Amino acid sequence: MYNLDDTIAAISTPIGEGGIGIVRISGTRSLEIAERLFESPKGKRLSEVKSHQMVYGYIMDPERGTPIDEVLLSVMRAPATYTKEDIVEINCHGGLLPMRKVLETVIRTGARLAEPGEFTSRAFMNGRIDLTQAEATL
Repeated sequence: MYNLDDTIAAISTPIGEGGIGIVRISGTRSLEIAERLFESPKGKRLSEVKSHQMVYGYIMDPERGTPIDEVLLSVMRAPATYTKEDIVEINCHGGLLPMRKVLETVIRTGARLAEPGEFTSRAFMNGRIDLTQAEATL
């Protein structure tokens, strides 16, 4: 069974299918993890971003201090999310390399790789969807 206390992350779009790819982070530490990696050219901090708004910037390599990718980052605060947890969606360039690099950096910063179906499992366990709705997504 999944540990609901972990912050999880995964690539949420098909790899190689589009110009934009989404890396999703869900859990109590999602905003903290994203804050450590995100840099806005205007100096905007994620704690200042309202729920369900996007902000432009870069995902940075915390060890090198260099940009990994130019992104639009969506902040969605609990409980008004799919999992009823804080969620950050990193909209980065599509394709295998940028999405994997962003995901690997998120995991190194404290998230755990989500198991298949784990976002939906959290939505069910947290009362966002019922069993019929959960089964319909599988």
